[in-house]
Amino acid sequence: MAEVLLIEEASDGVMLLTLNRPAQRNAIDIELLEALLKAFDGFRTNDRWRAAVITGQAPGFCAGLDLKSFSAPDAPRHRVTDLINAIPELGKPIVAAVNGHAYTGGLELALACDFAIASEDVRFADTHAKIGALSGSGMGSRLPHAVGTRFAKQMMLTCQPIDAVTALRVGIINEVVPADRVVPRALELAGYIAQYDPGLVRITKSVLDRGGRATLGDALEIEREALAKRKAEGAMSWNTSLADGDRP
Repeated sequence: MAEVLLIEEASDGVMLLTLNRPAQRNAIDIELLEALLKAFDGFRTNDRWRAAVITGQAPGFCAGLDLKSFSAPDAPRHRVTDLINAIPELGKPIVAAVNGHAYTGGLELALACDFAIASEDVRFADTHAKIGALSGSGMGSRLPHAVGTRFAKQMMLTCQPIDAVTALRVGIINEVVPADRVVPRALELAGYIAQYDPGLVRITKSVLDRGGRATLGDALEIEREALAKRKAEGAMSWNTSLADGDRP
């Protein structure tokens, strides 16, 4: 029987993807790459899925690329870029449950997700310089966008790992939780997202993504355009079933 490289599970509209190459710290080889691209395409096109969580089989989250698999001159390294760049464009939120070290391509994977939850003992690092490579998958763009240029320089030029507390402080992750709570907490947050109007979630995500890439003035205009479109569609009614404390 072929090895299962990617485990897909689900609960209440949430897809759970688990990288399943634990002996290799879930490094992405060509087969796992293609399995991820296929899974993301299904996630994007199937209305059943409203949010997703991506994690790794213990003891790691993702060690980046399997260099043995991608060392050949004709290896499809461009497909890795396709994978990382596809994640923010899926139109549905993806939460990274970082339950082990996230190095290089693994860090890029976490950064491409909408937000991340991590366990207390994980480390994050970019080791492109150490292996004599330059990222083509957005490390030089997404990392400084998350942590600022000066801290991105420290990570990318020294290749030294940072701990979860530091990653929380600089903005790579949103929460630090005990190891046994990483996936449950990520699923809990994704479950909240899955409860809401998927059209509204898609618009809100788009506003935040586009605004985050823009100047403040551009971001405000993007938000105004989205609000005007939502009003024109007649979809601005309040959910009156909410408890008083939950109302805006």
